[in-house]
Amino acid sequence: MTIAKQTAKHLLEIEAVFLKPEEPFTWASGIKSPIYCDNRMTLGFPNVRRAIAKGLAAEIKANYPDVDVIAGTATAGIPHAAFIAEELDLPMIYVRSEPKKHGKGKQIEGPLAPGKKVVMIEDLISTAGSCLKAAKAVEEAGSEVIAIAAIFTYELAAAQRNLEAANIPLLTLTNYSTLLEVAAEDGYVKEAELETLREWNKDPENWNK
Repeated sequence: MTIAKQTAKHLLEIEAVFLKPEEPFTWASGIKSPIYCDNRMTLGFPNVRRAIAKGLAAEIKANYPDVDVIAGTATAGIPHAAFIAEELDLPMIYVRSEPKKHGKGKQIEGPLAPGKKVVMIEDLISTAGSCLKAAKAVEEAGSEVIAIAAIFTYELAAAQRNLEAANIPLLTLTNYSTLLEVAAEDGYVKEAELETLREWNKDPENWNK
């Protein structure tokens, strides 16, 4: 079994992913969605979080061997960044969504010298807006985000556009297409529901209107 299918299977088994084509969720952005992914659930399952850390660490080592620092996005990316940094024996930082309004007013926590090559860790990718905002903070500090790595991507066109515009590559363990394949194989969704799930992915902003 591929790591993409194994990761998708894990996410479904621990109920980090819910598929409800007939009773869609509402995201913070207002988008109606037949899927909800909460990868914070992975933290409660040592075998799953270990597999994720080892899987992403191996992919980073293979594709970006010159990485100097692992960065986590606040808050969901922070624990996974810590696990991955430990696997790779690398320094770790984390990036807040905005600078603190007290103390030193930092947005980046942890040591980050200028000129470092950074891989940013996110739990999942929807439009990639939050991780690109964090990447901008790293770049303003004088370092370079050479890749964003995540557990899961919804494979939305908006994310692809945003990442291409920023010229930052994306690496993920699994994705929406693989998740649907595994969900169908393991009986989490009926065949008739798959078309609804695929249609949402093509145009999430206008789906269900």
